[in-house]
Amino acid sequence: MTASRSQGQTPAIGHKKGPSMEPGHGFRRHAWAKARAALLPQLPLNVIKRRVARAREIGLDYRIYATVRATTGRDIIGFLFSSNALRLHLASHRMAGDRAIHLARVHGCDRIALLHPPHTKCATGDPLDAAHPAPAPFALWRDQRAEVLDILRRRGLPADGVILIGDPPFEREWCSAARLAGYVPQNRFFGPPPQV
Repeated sequence: MTASRSQGQTPAIGHKKGPSMEPGHGFRRHAWAKARAALLPQLPLNVIKRRVARAREIGLDYRIYATVRATTGRDIIGFLFSSNALRLHLASHRMAGDRAIHLARVHGCDRIALLHPPHTKCATGDPLDAAHPAPAPFALWRDQRAEVLDILRRRGLPADGVILIGDPPFEREWCSAARLAGYVPQNRFFGPPPQV
């Protein structure tokens, strides 16, 4: 028995079926990518232009927006922001200036803050539509889910139309627990737009 496998033979038990290093690997990779691209829907140019404009309107880079649209099949109609992501100041409860400027440009979407103690409110004038207490860090998933879904229910928002903007890793759990449309780290949402 030889170590190399001949064509048509199934891999041995334990083989991970990874890419072959046999001659022709580059062509097979190219053919696979081309076949995969052919399966993706070809959107008309006017639809792409509308979606690019919508992504800009809600302050999200187009790649994230397109991924969420493709995954959920619906538009993004709301954002949940943790108080950590908003960089709320302890004394004034006011968000960092760059965050406020960015959020002021977001239109056609609910902007909801999830506040960690000691924050109990946001400053008047901050560009937010609502503020609610955040789920406790490392709470049970069922409790996180119940709290986030209750907030969305009161606002009339479906979970798969809302994106969570968070900062510490434990906040990402809220997205999975409530089955939100997606999670975006605060530095990606508030950072400079990606270079194309």
